[in-house]
Amino acid sequence: MTSAGSATAKPPAEARLRRVVVVRHAETVDNAARVWQGHKDTELSERGREQVQAAAPHLAAYAPALIVSSDLRRAASTADAIAGLTGLEVRLDARLREVHVGEWQGLHADEVRERYPDVIAALDRGEDAPRGVTGETRAQVAERAGAALREITHELLPGQTAVVVAHGVSARVAASVLVGLDQDTSDAVFRGLDNCHWIELVESGKSFSEVTRWRISGWNLGPWNV
Repeated sequence: MTSAGSATAKPPAEARLRRVVVVRHAETVDNAARVWQGHKDTELSERGREQVQAAAPHLAAYAPALIVSSDLRRAASTADAIAGLTGLEVRLDARLREVHVGEWQGLHADEVRERYPDVIAALDRGEDAPRGVTGETRAQVAERAGAALREITHELLPGQTAVVVAHGVSARVAASVLVGLDQDTSDAVFRGLDNCHWIELVESGKSFSEVTRWRISGWNLGPWNV
C-alpha cells in the first residue's frame, strides 16, 4: 500500500494538466499613434515598457517550461522581459507574426478608412478579405499561427506551461484554433486583447474520461485583473 506522501503517489489530476498562456506584446509607438503595423518592426513605447515591467512577474509566476515568441521586435522584447525572470531562453517563431496588412502597413487608421472603403466595408460585412489588399486573410494567419501553437503544446509534458508571445490578431486566432472555436464566433464573442494582456488555455477533461481537450480558462487577463 502506498502512502499519500510517498514518491510513487500520483499527483492530483489538476497538477498534471498542461497550460498555454498566449500574450499580446506591450504597446508600441505605432499602437499609440494608431498606425497599422502588420509586419512592420516597431519599438515599444515608454508606456509599453512600463506594461512589460508590470506584467512580467505575473507571467513568470506561471513557471513556464518554455517561452516562444513572434520574431517581430515588439513581441520578442516583451518575451525577453518575461524570460529574464525565469532563466529561460526565448525561442522565436515567425509563424506567430501579426497578420500582414499589405498596403496598410505604416498608414494611420483614419487614412486607411478613407483610402480603402471597399475593403473596410467587406470586413464589416464579415468577409475574410485580405488586409490591405495585398496582405493576409484571417484564415491564413489562423493556419500558420494555429499550427505553431499546436506544435508547442506537443512539446509540453504533463503539468507544464508554455508562454507564447504574439500579437492582437495572431494570438486570438491561434487560441481559437487550439480550442476548436470557429473564427467568426470568436470574433463575435471575444473582445480583442489589450497590450500586454493574455489568454490562458488549459488542457482539461471529464471526471469519467481520460480524453482531454484545450479550453479557455481566462481571456484578456492582465496585471490588474489576474
